[in-house]
Amino acid sequence: MDRPYPRLGALAVVIEEGQVLLALRSPDKPNAGFWGYPGGHVEPGETIAAAAVRELQEETCLHADPGEVLMHLDVISFDPPQVLQYHYLLVAVRCLNPVGDLRACDDAAEVRWVPIEDVLEGRLPLIRDVDTVLRRALTPLSGGPSPRG
Repeated sequence: MDRPYPRLGALAVVIEEGQVLLALRSPDKPNAGFWGYPGGHVEPGETIAAAAVRELQEETCLHADPGEVLMHLDVISFDPPQVLQYHYLLVAVRCLNPVGDLRACDDAAEVRWVPIEDVLEGRLPLIRDVDTVLRRALTPLSGGPSPRG
């Protein structure tokens, strides 16, 4: 491992008209062959929201406005016997008003709008906690407007 501390990453969660935007990870990337949210590392001096919007654009060619932080996830992987492989702190950010021509860019093998039910019912091979993040995104935050879904 090249760093002894967790890496910070941002996930872009986009929900439109009963669908959620997901990216299929490329064969040469972690979680290859699994669907998840566009996302990646937060660069030095970059906010979580800015990183989520940047990663969305890099992976899907869509531009969006940053919304609220939905939740964070601690993702830790060990290989036996307890050798730390990686540790990420991922922050899921709602991204709003996506515009542009959707296509797979950067490290996404494929990107597509997936019906919410397909994610919640596990009809695709998903990266861990994709459904948990989606459930959180579909739950209105106290005092805020309901998400478009």
